[in-house]
Amino acid sequence: MSKFRSLAILLAASLILPLSGCAARTDETVAGGENIHVTDDGVYYTFQNMEGEKFKAPLLNNVPKCKYDFSCLKTDKDTGYKRFYDEKNGVTAYMGIDVSEFQGEEIDWKRVKKSGVEFAIIRLGYRAYGESGDLVMDAMYEQNMEGALDAGLDVGVYFFSQAISAAEAVEEAEFVLENVKKYDITGPVVYDTEEIKWDSARTDQNTKQEFTNYCKVFCDTVSHAGYDPMIYSNMEWMAFTLDMEELSEYDFWYADYSDIPQCPYDYKIWQYSESGVVPGINANVDLNLWFREEKKQ
Repeated sequence: MSKFRSLAILLAASLILPLSGCAARTDETVAGGENIHVTDDGVYYTFQNMEGEKFKAPLLNNVPKCKYDFSCLKTDKDTGYKRFYDEKNGVTAYMGIDVSEFQGEEIDWKRVKKSGVEFAIIRLGYRAYGESGDLVMDAMYEQNMEGALDAGLDVGVYFFSQAISAAEAVEEAEFVLENVKKYDITGPVVYDTEEIKWDSARTDQNTKQEFTNYCKVFCDTVSHAGYDPMIYSNMEWMAFTLDMEELSEYDFWYADYSDIPQCPYDYKIWQYSESGVVPGINANVDLNLWFREEKKQ
């Protein structure tokens, strides 16, 4: 057995320590460890996308790992809402939604909050994915923002990017900052970069390095203005499209509709459903958990 393979086996063994009963977290515990495998070529993780396709990707040593203990995850049978409370490790997840004009014109935000929702991430706008690449405000942005804030929710915003240059990524960030400045938000400002699966898009020729650079440019612009930046992504995007080692300083909002997240890397928000039913909203809505770690005194 080669020296490399011996070290790889030791690493993999440390990544798949069993999780039970909200046990005290250790530096070696990594969520999704059962999907981590050792081969002669290195350490890999496996996952399925939302269409059931299976993938394998190398596990990157220099990217912070997810350490949430999902034995603490509970699902309400009546509402479908997930809850997470890990008292031993000081991690609590807040229940939230994200909305856009696709959720309709009349959201009863007070009913939304009464149902148990604690935060909302609202689409501020998007860049059109056609050749023109126009910047467009979400038709319901202001109404949703004001309604969610008036109801007493923590609120963040997201912007769907189609940047094909660093200048366009800055333009998108400045568009967001101009339209969010009059609101007192406590949630993140999110850069949403993802594939257009049903059509060709102006970003189809972007390289991995370019997608990564545009994330950094947007997030740095937002951070410089005093807001908390975040990057929205799914498993495929994190495995193959973004250079995660270059983005390790940024927080992630991760989409995965599996019962337990498959991602081995750290993230702050988990979008766990796109078909949630929430009182006060007359359409299906995305459901999320926002993990927050209590600061030790």
